[in-house]
Amino acid sequence: MFRMLAAALAMALTPCAVQAQSPAPSWILPDLIAGAKAESSLNVYSSVNEQEGLPLWQEFEKATGVKVNYTRANDAALTSKIQIEARSGQQGWDALVTTSVTRLPPALRAQFDVPEAANTPAQMRDPERRWYGIYANYNAPAYNTNLVKIENPPKDFEAFLTHKEWIGKVGIDALEFPWVKSVIDHYGAEKGDRLLKQFFTEFKPTPVDGHLALARAVAAGEYAVTVNNYVNLVNNLKMTGAPTDYWGQTPAAILLGQLALNPKAPHPNAAQLAANFLLSKEGQTAVSRFGRLPLRKDVTPTPADALSKMGDAKIMTLDFSPEEEKLWQKRYQDYLRGR
Repeated sequence: MFRMLAAALAMALTPCAVQAQSPAPSWILPDLIAGAKAESSLNVYSSVNEQEGLPLWQEFEKATGVKVNYTRANDAALTSKIQIEARSGQQGWDALVTTSVTRLPPALRAQFDVPEAANTPAQMRDPERRWYGIYANYNAPAYNTNLVKIENPPKDFEAFLTHKEWIGKVGIDALEFPWVKSVIDHYGAEKGDRLLKQFFTEFKPTPVDGHLALARAVAAGEYAVTVNNYVNLVNNLKMTGAPTDYWGQTPAAILLGQLALNPKAPHPNAAQLAANFLLSKEGQTAVSRFGRLPLRKDVTPTPADALSKMGDAKIMTLDFSPEEEKLWQKRYQDYLRGR
């Protein structure tokens, strides 16, 4: 009797044991995982805030057993840090995830190609394979829903300027030069300059240090509205119950979150495996789940209407060389100072 019970128990447990051994994700490449495990760690530099970045990389750690060392700073600080390391012969980073990888010299960005890269839209990757887009920062006006009641939001920036009730109640990111460029590009140099001067002179927007801080300030009611901010940050706060929302307005700038690898990476196998993860359907789903808007067409954003809410807003994808960034930074500061 005991043997029969033991055999029956073994048969009952066998399916569970088989089910518990789930197959490895498709992005884990056999020719890279062994080397990555031997390297044991991965150094990621990123401008993605820790609330979104750390959970994303924890998924990579869980699947691979590779420890991720996460260094977070703004775009300018990261690109400067990498260039200083290169001049001194140090190699601290394996992968860079930010919106400014193209501001690094090509020699500091490895040419690489992983299988999942084939699923990245052609216009969202470097033809020379030195970077790949992994998320999109869509920009739109955001507002506090307790302070602003608006049934028909302005469809473009020119219409925004007719809402005089927002004068003195507007916040803006302290480094919002990409939005300034989008206005100039859309309206033309003369009209764009006139509209921007009107906005900064009349509305007197208050600079806030960082898009996340700005999103929180609007949600907290410190400002009624912002003329431009990252859609994903507004959505993250909205999903926690914060009184904030956004609408699509022309022009709507997009900055791609880009991935680059170090040509002298301390952990080259882990770096390539991380790239395949970020570009895979599983990785892009994780990117979406933790707040960013994915680029793959087979991945639904979070929330599902994140992009459809942009409506008919004219989308403009922006990128900057180091020289262009300095030029537009100065121009933005001139507007802020009333020049």
